[in-house]
Amino acid sequence: MKKVFTVLLMLFVFVFGFAQGGKKLDKIIKRDYTIIECTISKMSDQTVEYSLPGETMQIVLNVSQIARIDFASGRSQTFDVSAGRTAETVSSEGITVAEAKPNTIAVLPVPYVNSDTQQGSEDMAKFAQNDMYNKLLDKSANIFPLTVQDLRTTNSLLHKAGIDHTNIDETPIADLEKILGVDNIVAAKISYTMSTSSTASTYGSGSTTVSNNDKKVKSNDYSTTTANQQMYYYYNVYFDMYRNNTKIYSQTRKPFLNLKDSWIDSITYLLKRSPIYTKK
Repeated sequence: MKKVFTVLLMLFVFVFGFAQGGKKLDKIIKRDYTIIECTISKMSDQTVEYSLPGETMQIVLNVSQIARIDFASGRSQTFDVSAGRTAETVSSEGITVAEAKPNTIAVLPVPYVNSDTQQGSEDMAKFAQNDMYNKLLDKSANIFPLTVQDLRTTNSLLHKAGIDHTNIDETPIADLEKILGVDNIVAAKISYTMSTSSTASTYGSGSTTVSNNDKKVKSNDYSTTTANQQMYYYYNVYFDMYRNNTKIYSQTRKPFLNLKDSWIDSITYLLKRSPIYTKK
């Protein structure tokens, strides 16, 4: 009888555990692209309450941070983008001040400048900004409790203030924090010079015949010269982080290789060694 009871108990535990483990979860997709798998217990016009798997504590999240919820039932609810717009006021200095969002980090446009010509590239400035933004999103667990501000929000607020990659360096960090409504900022700049190296290779072929009077006669001679040109890029990557208007990290790095995309390796290296990054 005892053996039967033990078997039934083990079967119950197995079935109950399988049912719990196989339970579908709700998914909250935040505006910064963070996905939270959870069980939603309560919703209102202003907040959503949920608990994480294996926990009973209720967490409250403002709907202004939510882009969409995919419920376990299969239903989805998309939240109006206008609900996530940042409230703005104008300071006594004439600066448009966004609503403050504590523990939020903004990624600034990255000036990408040729040191010889002092010409900047708008496309590369946006590309580098997007590269840093995506790296921070991918490592969101490593920068907790910081949240990365949506790139569209950052660039929209900067555009309203008349700031872009050409004048971002001229704007004080204190003003940028007010404009963006954040307390953390990552700023970088990429300067570079270029040089070329040319090599030429000549390939030839031919045959030689000798006549009876020992007079040499050449025939079927030809040669081909091929020119190769290699472009080299010499980068300086400047990298700064600010918190509450205080510089908390500042580094300059030169990539090991002189390739066109070598600056990406330096950005990755500096991000991982910044004080906001913790290993998990």
